[in-house]
Amino acid sequence: MTTTYVESPEPVRDGLALLVGTRKGAWILTGDERREQWRAAGPLFLGHIAQHVVLDPRDRTTLLLAASTGHLGPTVFRSENLGRSWKEATRPPAFAAGERLGRSLRAVFWLSPGHPDEPGSWYAGGSPQGLFRSDDGGDTWESVHGWNDHPKWETWAEWPEEGTPDGSMLHSIIVDPSDASHLYIGLSGGGVFESADGGADWLPLNAGSVATFLPDPEPEFGHDPHCVRLHPLRPDRLYQQNHCGIYRMDRPDARWIRVGDNMPPEVGDIGFPIELHPRDPDTAWVFPMDGTDVWPRTSPGGRPAVYITRDAGESWTRRDAGLPERGWFTVKRQAMTVDTRDPVGVYFGTTSGEIWASADEGASWECLARHLPEIYSVEHADPVSRR
Repeated sequence: MTTTYVESPEPVRDGLALLVGTRKGAWILTGDERREQWRAAGPLFLGHIAQHVVLDPRDRTTLLLAASTGHLGPTVFRSENLGRSWKEATRPPAFAAGERLGRSLRAVFWLSPGHPDEPGSWYAGGSPQGLFRSDDGGDTWESVHGWNDHPKWETWAEWPEEGTPDGSMLHSIIVDPSDASHLYIGLSGGGVFESADGGADWLPLNAGSVATFLPDPEPEFGHDPHCVRLHPLRPDRLYQQNHCGIYRMDRPDARWIRVGDNMPPEVGDIGFPIELHPRDPDTAWVFPMDGTDVWPRTSPGGRPAVYITRDAGESWTRRDAGLPERGWFTVKRQAMTVDTRDPVGVYFGTTSGEIWASADEGASWECLARHLPEIYSVEHADPVSRR
């Protein structure tokens, strides 16, 4: 694989794209159909924190970018031409002025498109753990009052004390493809929560997962899910990479099974991201990190590797061909993604500013980019160019 760098973004061509958010801006990588030649355009919003960049899969032309812009604070930018030009949201996500808890949004952390039958709908998760919705393509945002004003929010979200090192955040906003009213969210910390009525009410969904950092290791809530995924072709199956393990849930059962117990014990099952095969609900990838003692948050033993399961977590196989023999980095929860090709391409971005790619489902790896700022997110996109 080879990568060419250009200084200013161009309209994304038909085909494959990677949307990269970093601590100092965003980049767009476009690849040919063989995934051999890549073009890296950027930076966009140089100096801003680009938390998450996402393509709207319903029109395949609209991009949303969650950013923290220094003195301007957290906001969302929108592009209708695949990154050539951007407009800031007219009304970005925000807690209501003067609201009872005194919350002020520090970051827009996560973006999720709404249901396919609801064009223009988006959800955003923030820090502290707010949930917001837009119905006009990301231009104006409203509070999801059923969550933000829930009588148990302070308890569930551990407000005003925040136990996670980078502050609390709401992430992993999942819309059930079979039911627009069925939603999941993840709280770091707090746990996984579920709504069956479009966000009007919520219940914890944490049975079976553990929180070894709490006095009661099996509480109803208070967990630290790092990333939650639902399989699009089998929406009754969920996977979770947690602060305390890798889990799977098959609905209607409401209990998590710790499939990370099947990882090699010297590696463990602690990490941030988990990604699913787009066509096979039994296949998933994780990137383990060292979560022992003081939580160094680097690859275990300084030996980075991706692990794959093809049997829903019953077994895991190490995949490290082409990766550095030694590497002291990790991969954040939004910084791993997969494409829809056959074989599936797998991609991840590191805290040391590298983007790695595999065109053979993880069997071998090549580096697409080096020396970028710390990478916060990598999202796959299949855009339609508008020449």
